[in-house]
Parts: sequence; structure tokens; C-alpha cells
Amino acid sequence: MASKDAQNQRSRGLPGFLPGAPDPDHSFHVSLANPGNQVWQPTLPPPGSLPPGLEYLSQLDLIIIHQQVELLGMILGTETSNKYEIKNSLGQRVYFAVEESICFNRTFCSTLRSCTLKITDNSGREVITVNRPLRCNSCWFPCYLQELEIQAPPGTIVGYVAQKWDPFLPKFTIQNANKEDILKVDGPCATCGCFGDVDFEVKTINEKLTIGKISKYWSGFVNDVFTNADNFGIHVPADLDVTVKAAMIGACFLFDFMFFEHSLAGL
Repeated sequence: MASKDAQNQRSRGLPGFLPGAPDPDHSFHVSLANPGNQVWQPTLPPPGSLPPGLEYLSQLDLIIIHQQVELLGMILGTETSNKYEIKNSLGQRVYFAVEESICFNRTFCSTLRSCTLKITDNSGREVITVNRPLRCNSCWFPCYLQELEIQAPPGTIVGYVAQKWDPFLPKFTIQNANKEDILKVDGPCATCGCFGDVDFEVKTINEKLTIGKISKYWSGFVNDVFTNADNFGIHVPADLDVTVKAAMIGACFLFDFMFFEHSLAGL
């Protein structure tokens, strides 16, 4: 069922849109000894050519992020730490992300809370750390807007995601380790996503070329209203730098916090 759902999400991709993207079906395989095995076994690049643990990202042009349902939060209407599965286009888990934050921040700062998201591979090794400080989320405070720091491996900063001031549209930039803008991300005017997907377009700095998108998939009225479990898809060129892909995963988490995080307590 997971594979079927992932393939359905794959159909929402951008055929012919991603330059240089290989056929992903030739990039990985499932163990023949265990056809039900959902652990990805990719053909990896030469050792040492990429940051440790990011080798898997080098072959992906679609990254699916599935937030796990927190039954306790759903029943009590309280905010719990977020957990995400990061999968390839076949629904096979590649990474797992867990939010680390204190209860006080989740209760009183809600979606603005500071937190750290630790991303581990299937062996349990931490490969990416995403740090989110406490910042504002309002056009009235343009000097202290949202920002994420991306480390890969932990302790080595490879990029940032920074919100840019705009009175009408969600605008962000993907930055390198020196805080130089390398990509722009523009969201729609309305991000409610009540009856369809919400797309954030990823563009070059001059905005002349759209190279991908980050999509929040609509999961149906019941799921959207009564749970805080969201599903996202990151569509990028397969040959995009893996540190930029890691930053886009962080951007996806930020968008979830800013625009889609809710619970029964907020109804």
C-alpha cells in the first residue's frame, strides 16, 4: 500500500521538467531475497565524494516527507514533538527525522517555537541537523524573520533557509554556508490547501528558471482538519548538489511549522 501511495504521489511530478534527471527506477532495487523489504539499497557514489550520509540524496529527484500521526496530540489537542519519515519515490524510507524541543516552547510558542530536528539514516546514524531559532513570523517585523541552519554532517554548516520580507507572498531563499543566496522559493498567496496541493516554486536567483518545487499534498478534508499529519514532496533535478537538497528538506520542515501545523486545540 505504501508503494502504491508513493507511486500515486510520483505521478504529481514534473515530467520533462527536471533537467538531467535519470530514470529513478534504475537507481535502486529491492532485495530479491525478501520482496517485501522496504530498505533502500542504492548504488552509491565513490566514498568520500559527498558528505557522509548524503550519498542517498544524490540519486533522488523526488523526496517524499510523511509526518507521522501523533495520536496523543490528536486526542488531547496538545502539541507533541514532530516526527517525519523521508522516503524515495517507491515509498522506501531513506531517513527519519525527530524534533527535539521542550514542552514549554511547544505549548506557549506553538508553531514559532525553537527546536532542533535530527535526521538519521536507516542505521541510526545522524546525518543532518536542522536548527530553528525562535523568530517572528510577521510582515511587521522584517528584521527578525524565520531562519533555519542546516548541518551535514552534524557540526558542519552547509546552508541556511531564510525568510524574505514580503507583504503578500511567502518568500524564502536557500543559502550556502556563507549565507549567499543560491535559490529562491516562492509560495502562493493562500497556503490553506483546503481542496488541493500547495506548491512552493524553487527558482534561480534571477527568477528566470523554475528548477523544482516543494509541494504540500492534500490528504483529504478529514485528515487535514482532525490530524496534524502532513505529506510533502520535493521535486528537484537529480544532479542538484546534495547539500542544497538537504537544505530543501529543512525548508519543507519550516513550511510545515509556519503554514500547516495545527491540531484540535486550534479549531
